[in-house]
Amino acid sequence: MSVPDEVRAAVARYETALGANDLPELDALFAPGDDTLRADAGGVLVSHATISDYRRGRGGAPARTVTALHVVEHTADLATAVAETLRPDGTRGLQTQVWERGAAGWQVRVAHVSSGPTPSARTAADASSERADPATWRVVGSPLVAPTSAGPLDGVSVAVKDLLDVAGHPVGAGNPVRLAQAVPAAGHAPVLADLLAAGAHVRGIARTDELAYSLSGTNVHHGSPRNPWGAGLVVGGSTNGPASAVARGQADLGLGTDTAGSIRVPASYCGLHGLRPTHGSLPLDGVLQLAPGFDTVGWLTRDAGLLHEVASVLLPGAAPITSLVLATDLLALADAAVGSALTSAAAELAAASGLPVRSAQLVTQEEHERWFTAFRTVQGAQAWAAHGAWIEANPGVLGPGIAQRFADGSAAGPDAVAEAEVVLAEGRAALRARVGEGVAVLLPAASSTAPPVSVPAERKAVYRAATLRLTCLAGVAGLPSAVAPAALVDGLPVGLALLGAAGSDTGLTAVLASWDRRLAPPS
Repeated sequence: MSVPDEVRAAVARYETALGANDLPELDALFAPGDDTLRADAGGVLVSHATISDYRRGRGGAPARTVTALHVVEHTADLATAVAETLRPDGTRGLQTQVWERGAAGWQVRVAHVSSGPTPSARTAADASSERADPATWRVVGSPLVAPTSAGPLDGVSVAVKDLLDVAGHPVGAGNPVRLAQAVPAAGHAPVLADLLAAGAHVRGIARTDELAYSLSGTNVHHGSPRNPWGAGLVVGGSTNGPASAVARGQADLGLGTDTAGSIRVPASYCGLHGLRPTHGSLPLDGVLQLAPGFDTVGWLTRDAGLLHEVASVLLPGAAPITSLVLATDLLALADAAVGSALTSAAAELAAASGLPVRSAQLVTQEEHERWFTAFRTVQGAQAWAAHGAWIEANPGVLGPGIAQRFADGSAAGPDAVAEAEVVLAEGRAALRARVGEGVAVLLPAASSTAPPVSVPAERKAVYRAATLRLTCLAGVAGLPSAVAPAALVDGLPVGLALLGAAGSDTGLTAVLASWDRRLAPPS
């Protein structure tokens, strides 16, 4: 790799750490010593220790994306990088860094940051978002949208994922270019309108992974929202902004979407309750979709009572759950400590709800792999069909992981997709037959606790695949799945998912309400 390419990679690491406010990584990327400098309009900071103290006190940097990067090689061990940056509100900036290579690799010796004036067209709502965590919120208000009538959700504040229409606001879908091109929505998404009619109000529009095509909750443009369970931990995605807002007490209800786990994974990582409803039970009008064959609207809460109350407002009533089945084959797919903790949690749930529980195998390894592969093929093809034209018209605007998934989806030929759809139909029929009326199948909501934001890309792919094998089953079958914060593993939360028959949504949430399991993050 050439020196410029090495420095570009180092700058990418720096931007990721800056967006996530990953203080240990930022410290490691600045050269040690008393002659390391960082300057901006406020003055010059001298020494690594002084710069480190400054970072710890500022609470994170404003979200931004690098629009252009220029690297000049001076020697084999010295280079200058000038980055042109853009904030979500349109503010442009420049960052100049002198990088030197030593025993610890490439590190910044001198840095200077500058930014231009905020565009005069910025709205008052956008201005208020500057005072909120920009990695969590795109725009906030007090409230941003008032309720339209009184009802059972009076006083409930909602963080709306930046995929759903909020009247008067564009949908950015986690990408600043798309946000700049979007027009304000003429009305609310019907699901949001129903919440407002029940007395809820919108606190703000919260971040999402780009185009909702990720489970990690990181975004190259806006960073990673804070997980209150630990510095530098991912929140989970793609409903990352609402999850962070709810987990940190900034909103009561996170309204988002779930295609392959985007409600259930953040619920598990952040110690929240969540519901992915039966596919097709709620309208997707006013929702920017990823893969229509699997997309659902869903929500997150800190307590099971509110989870059930929202389900009762939005969904028809369901027959009660009468028995629990612990899927031992699916427990085995999670980390050993997670599986053990959830086995104990299943017994606690059974005792609290008064329901019998038994252990059984839900799927064979062979059919699970076939369904998983087919799910990824069809999901990718549908995602490309939904967004491919825009991606081709705006090359280079997506982060590398998201871009690769769309590229994989574009490569799926019609014959491969048709074959995968046949396999999915078989899986759907089989799973619906095995998850009978009145039954809730218990399985891990995610394969592990929340991994670090700084985990290498190859390791992140392992986490994603392991969790997707668990979460894809609800998508394959179109069945509802509710999640409760079930246990702590090494001090971090893990979620227990309940998979029910079609239409059993409120039955599942009623079971969780009877347990009312809560986990509080460290103060």
